Amino acid sequence: MENFRAVFYAPYYATIALGFYKREGLDVELLISGAPGDAVAKLIDGVIELTWGGPMRVMKAHDQDPHSSLVNFCEVVSRDPFFLIGSDKHRPFCLADLEHLRFASVSEVPTPWMCLQQDLRDQGIDPGRLSPFFDNAMTRNYHSLHAGDLDVIQTFEPFVSMAERDRMGEVLYAASARGPTAYTAFISTRAACATYREEFAAMTRAMARTLAWLYDNSQEELARVVTNFFPELPTEVLVSSLRRYRDGGVWSRETRMSPQGFARLAQSLQSGGLITRTPRYDECIEPFLNGIGS
Repeated sequence: MENFRAVFYAPYYATIALGFYKREGLDVELLISGAPGDAVAKLIDGVIELTWGGPMRVMKAHDQDPHSSLVNFCEVVSRDPFFLIGSDKHRPFCLADLEHLRFASVSEVPTPWMCLQQDLRDQGIDPGRLSPFFDNAMTRNYHSLHAGDLDVIQTFEPFVSMAERDRMGEVLYAASARGPTAYTAFISTRAACATYREEFAAMTRAMARTLAWLYDNSQEELARVVTNFFPELPTEVLVSSLRRYRDGGVWSRETRMSPQGFARLAQSLQSGGLITRTPRYDECIEPFLNGIGS
C-alpha cells in the first residue's frame, strides 16, 4: 500500500511501470491509502504485507513501544524533498528571515517541519521565535501564496514547478541541500520480513534496478514512465519536478539506509519533540534486507 500519492515517490511507481518486479518473478499489487500513515495500521493488523513511508513512523513506534515489530529496509528517498518557496523580492534569503515573514509550514505530515526546525537550530535560530501557519493543506497554502496572503510556504513538487510556471514564486531554500536525511523506505513487520524474506529481497533488487535506471535515463523518459500515476499534471510540470528531484540527489543511489541520514532524521525528530529518545539504527532496520542490490 502506498503512503500517499506524491511526485517524490516516483521510483516506486516506476518500478511497477517498468516491470522490474515481474522480472524478479513477483506479482505486486499496489493499493491506495486513504491518508498518510493509514497503511501502517493496516500493516500491523496484517491486512497488507508492505508499505513505504518515512522512517519517522518506525522511530516513533519504537519510541512508544521498545518491542515494536515495525522495521525499515530499502531506502529510496535519501534527502529531504521539501522546499521553501516565495517571491524573488525576498532574495537574498536566509532562514532567519522566516521570523519576519508570513510563513506556512506543512501540516499533512510532521517530518518536514521537524527537519526544518533542526536546520534553524543549526544556524542558531530558535524555531519558537517563528509564528508559522500550520492549519492548511499545501494546496491551500499555494493558493494563499498566489493571492499574496503568505510570503513563504513549505511544500514539495509539483507546487515548486507550478509556482515557477505561474511566475508567482521560486525556490528560496531546498532542504535536500543539507545532505543525507533518511526520508522514505519500505516499512514492514519483523514477522512479515521473516515470512516473505525472499520476496522482499526480490523487491529490493527490483528497486535497486530502478534507482540505477532513473539516474541513467532522462527526466523526460522517467515522466513518460510514471505519467499514468499523475494524470492531472501537465507533462512540462511533471518533467520539471522530476528534474529538480534528480538534480538535488533526492533519490538514493543504493538501497542500504544511510546511517548518517538515519542519525540526522533521529536528531530532528528528537529535538522537535516527536520522539523522546535517540532510536538505534539496528532496532529500526531489518538487517538481512538492508543493502540488497546496492
